[in-house]
Amino acid sequence: MTAPNPDPDPDRTAGLEPGGGVPPGETPPGESSMSGAGPRQADYNQRGWATAPVLVIGLCVLVFAVTVFIWAAIV
Repeated sequence: MTAPNPDPDPDRTAGLEPGGGVPPGETPPGESSMSGAGPRQADYNQRGWATAPVLVIGLCVLVFAVTVFIWAAIV
């Protein structure tokens, strides 16, 4: 059993001229001519933790510690 050819049929592919050429305007511009193209360098890892998550984690730890201390004092 052979798999079907995954390549598109050149006779039915939109944007191709006879002989396989591509008319002007059918292809996107090159990467160097597009300003802002490509991955951006973000400084997400340099800022550290945001304030809200640190406060939430600290509050959870504080509530847990107080609960354990109270439970230990009762028992």
